Amino acid sequence: MSGESGSAGSAPLRVLVAEDQAIIRLDLRGILEKHGLIVCAEATDGEEAVELARTSRPDVALLDMRMPRLDGIEAARRIYAERPIPIVMLTAFSDRAIVEKAISAGVFAYLVKPFKESDLVPALRAAVVRHAELLTARRAVGEKPLRPVVISVRSPSGNDWPLRMERSEDGALEVHGIDDEARP
Repeated sequence: MSGESGSAGSAPLRVLVAEDQAIIRLDLRGILEKHGLIVCAEATDGEEAVELARTSRPDVALLDMRMPRLDGIEAARRIYAERPIPIVMLTAFSDRAIVEKAISAGVFAYLVKPFKESDLVPALRAAVVRHAELLTARRAVGEKPLRPVVISVRSPSGNDWPLRMERSEDGALEVHGIDDEARP
């Protein structure tokens, strides 16, 4: 399956590979290039990965969890904070706490070593698609004004007090009591 591209009709995905073990890094490059992706940069540690994400402008990053100078989770956090791109973590560790830390750092997919060659490119492509969907959803939320929400709060004496909550233009949440006559 060669000729993989970023999306239908677009240029091939540009991938940053960060892996401190040279043999694994070479294998990753070979697999990615075999499937038509471009390895635009290779890092041997986390700090180098952060710098190369800035300068080489990849579409997606593939980071090893355990690297010298800066681990993959902190590198992912810094990369995503500076330039939000999809990140796939590659690691031998699969315990829940580490996976949750990686996700909170901005990781979109998680591959456990030893991985199958057939899992690598789909994980990268899925991360790219899900990231694009997230950005589209965030833009849509930002464009549409949120509709007011009407709720009813029961007092200790048993009375219902209807409230209208809405977001003001400055982002603050405003809560208003609703008169009986103004109820919908």
